[in-house]
Amino acid sequence: MCILGSSGSGKTTLLDAISGRLRRTGTLLGEVCVNGRALRRDQFQDCFSYVMQSDIFLSGLTVRETLRYTAMLTTRQGSADFFQKKVEAVMAELNLSHVADQVIGHYNFGGISSGERRRVSIAVQLLQDPMDLTSVDFQSKEREIETYKQVHRLESAYKESAICRRTLENIERTKCLKNLPMVPFKTKDLPGTLCKLGVLLRRVTRNLLRNKQAVSMRLLQNLILGLFILFFLLRVQNDMLKGAVQDRVGLLYQLVGATPYTGMLNAVTLFPVLRAVSDQESLDGLYEKWQMLLAYVLHILPFSIIATVIFSSVSYWALGLYPEAARFGYFSAAVLAPHLIGECLALVLLGIVQNPNIINSLVAVLITAGLLIGSGFVRNIQEMNFPFRIYSYFTFQKYCCEILVVNEFYGLNFTCGNSNNSVMNNPMCTITQGIQFIEGTCPGATSRFTTNFLILYAYIPLLVILGIAVFKLRDYFTSR
Repeated sequence: MCILGSSGSGKTTLLDAISGRLRRTGTLLGEVCVNGRALRRDQFQDCFSYVMQSDIFLSGLTVRETLRYTAMLTTRQGSADFFQKKVEAVMAELNLSHVADQVIGHYNFGGISSGERRRVSIAVQLLQDPMDLTSVDFQSKEREIETYKQVHRLESAYKESAICRRTLENIERTKCLKNLPMVPFKTKDLPGTLCKLGVLLRRVTRNLLRNKQAVSMRLLQNLILGLFILFFLLRVQNDMLKGAVQDRVGLLYQLVGATPYTGMLNAVTLFPVLRAVSDQESLDGLYEKWQMLLAYVLHILPFSIIATVIFSSVSYWALGLYPEAARFGYFSAAVLAPHLIGECLALVLLGIVQNPNIINSLVAVLITAGLLIGSGFVRNIQEMNFPFRIYSYFTFQKYCCEILVVNEFYGLNFTCGNSNNSVMNNPMCTITQGIQFIEGTCPGATSRFTTNFLILYAYIPLLVILGIAVFKLRDYFTSR
């Protein structure tokens, strides 16, 4: 059978209706029968599948790994040998065994051929054990007219054949049977939520580890930022006339402003393809979109921690910040949080906006606004207008900056040139201790040190929860 029509005529919508992908929209008229038994609308997906036009996969996985993870998402119970045999059988059926250990790659950069990618798409659907599988070919306007003519000739010849008459007779005879065959539903033994999350986490992590450029970007981008700051400042001083306070404030301002942006760059670079995969696989009922989001958040944690430790180990000691191991630990923890917050904020927005370039601009605006108002470095928060003071309490930069200021300035003693009177009368020499700067910039921050840490890290789970809610809404509104 062939479904033929011009672009926009409803071919895909018809297949979506048959396969149960039209979940909430549209009014379906008529009935669907299998072995003479009428199916309810919510049973369509349990019987049928079809291969979508776009072949969307994680490019870093091999064919065998892609199919194995799909099999693990469709079956609750099964040994390693069970999944291996199931995958090997599907690959043998679709002539994919010779490319089983090749990475799928991109259309324009390495990997398997487009025909093999197409067969992998078919294999993914076969692993879901459908009763019937329909394949959708790519639309091509140049082929539509010629294809229509050929299908029309085949249709005419088939209607006149004995095979067509016998098929119609068998259909009519089946309707009259008293004992109708059972409906061959798909095997419904889906794994639990935690099991699915574990499979997705393993799949996302393995895909990232195959992308050496992405791993390098994650681990080294903050270090590159630190090297630039290091060569710019060389080493902070304790002499007020040599920028003891100014250099430290500029350093902290750069750290709080840049680390969320590097986190955002990771999200807009790596997550859109995962979002596309989840959009497709969630329609098959393998999992929900928010589970892919949560798997992504979990997989970035170790990479972000390692990247922050590398960055802090080089920049903290080389710049000559407060020489104490505990202070170094607080510094690293305070720098890690905005990096994660920037990435989580981008993930939330990626659930709303499709274009990553727009996300880039939105996050940059939000980070800049939060830094100007919440840091207290550009203007003292207590001197701002009331609306801006209120807004500052909702910015993570306020809490991060207070932590870094206390961590660096508490206990410091400053000098001011030599001891002659002309130097001592310099207005810059009024600050002789770090506590004076702390109380002038963020009064009471020393007593809020632990509280600020708790509030700062509370942003991460709050953004994750918000992201889950956004992706649930995305699943609701984008499901056809």
